[in-house]
Amino acid sequence: MERLTDREREVLALIARGMCNSEIAGELYLSQSTVKTHVARVLRKLGLRDRTQAVVAAYDLGIVRPRHADRTGEVLLAWA
Repeated sequence: MERLTDREREVLALIARGMCNSEIAGELYLSQSTVKTHVARVLRKLGLRDRTQAVVAAYDLGIVRPRHADRTGEVLLAWA
C-alpha cells in the first residue's frame, strides 16, 4: 500500500466505487489519459491483472469498505 501515491489511492477508491475512466477524470479534474496512466500504475504496483482485482484489493487494503445498507437495500461505500 505504501507503494501507491495519494493520487493512485484516490483513483483506486474511485475504481472500487464502480467509476469508469471518464468519470474518474471528471471527479478529479484530470484528463482521461492521465487517469489511464494512474490505473496502469496501480495495477502494476499491486501486481493486479484488471479492474476487478483492483476492486477486491481496495476492500482488502481498507481503502473502501461496505457500510450498512440504505433504505433501498443498496450497500453504500464508505471511504476508509
